[in-house]
Amino acid sequence: MKRSHFAGAAIALGVLALLGGCAQAPQPVHYFATGYPAKLSDWHLVEARGGKLAPNTGVVPYDLATPLFSDYAHKFRTVWMPAGSAAKYDAYGPFDFPVGAVLTKTFFYPLPAKDPRDGKAVARTWDTARDFAPGTAHDALDLANVRLIETRLLVRRENGWEAIPYVWDANQKDAHLARTGDAIPLDLVDAAGQREAFPYVVPNANQCAGCHVTNVQAKRIDPLGPRARHLNHDYAYATGTQNQLEHWVKVGYLTGLPQTDVPRDAAWNDTAAPLDARARDWLDINCSHCHNPAGPANTTALDLRSVNTDARLWGVCKPPVAAGRGTGDRLLDIVPGKPDDSILVYRITSNEPGVMMPEMGRNTTDREGVELIRAWIASLPGTCGSP
Repeated sequence: MKRSHFAGAAIALGVLALLGGCAQAPQPVHYFATGYPAKLSDWHLVEARGGKLAPNTGVVPYDLATPLFSDYAHKFRTVWMPAGSAAKYDAYGPFDFPVGAVLTKTFFYPLPAKDPRDGKAVARTWDTARDFAPGTAHDALDLANVRLIETRLLVRRENGWEAIPYVWDANQKDAHLARTGDAIPLDLVDAAGQREAFPYVVPNANQCAGCHVTNVQAKRIDPLGPRARHLNHDYAYATGTQNQLEHWVKVGYLTGLPQTDVPRDAAWNDTAAPLDARARDWLDINCSHCHNPAGPANTTALDLRSVNTDARLWGVCKPPVAAGRGTGDRLLDIVPGKPDDSILVYRITSNEPGVMMPEMGRNTTDREGVELIRAWIASLPGTCGSP
């Protein structure tokens, strides 16, 4: 009888295990200290399941006050760290993340609300209302309304950060390793139904350093987005809305956050914020990874960080150092009151290689961003003498 009882219990446990397997509960995050797993799902960080792209337990979503422009792509960002480890706060530079930390950034587009979903059409919009799964939290994407393009990982290993790109397959079930990059033909569709064809370019692993090496002497990859000034605003978590930096502290992912004097960037499209702050913060996220005193473009003498208060270093009344044909026959980087005479406007508007700025990461023009910078330059007081 006793043996029969144990046998029956074993059978019952086996049935429960099978039922648990059918539920397909996500496995714990798998951190790879070396190598390049073939599929994004191997990491168990963010996975497509149940009609959503959702982060795993302990994987925390976040966003930036003003994001880098990437051909109108929307981005779903997450951070994960090993249990018991945390990043150390820095007021202006990158946080000091522990070995084992992983950042993910999934590039995606909303699908057009009216246009046929023909495999190429994606919406040209900044509206995020249809991005997230139904509810108030921004903790999962609604795969019925968006198209996933790629997910980039920044992995903190013993020897530093390493970039690993993955491209999503057509059925939106998983993303596959793409260390050599990729090019995906897409059509941006605006609210009027007008199409703009462009190639969405997934950078190869080496090209990621073109933006993420912000200090040419250190020659190391650093995260760009998760910095104090970009994160210092509220986010709609599943547990409720909270300031992102405070939430990181709450979940044990950040130490050293001060009570006061935490820098804060404006959202570029927040019309309630001052025009100057919005424009300077747009330049910060789109340009300062190169145009800073230690960056790859430090020889231009431009410092486009939002912390810089010297207008001359923004480019006001400053002649270019070596822009060549990138000047568009204009004489000064920024001419107060005259956006059409300013090299800066010419370069952020252009899509021509060798002229356009930033030099990589886009094949279309940020029309709204250009209009923001034009309005800002038009508002600047003063005049320039002869360059």
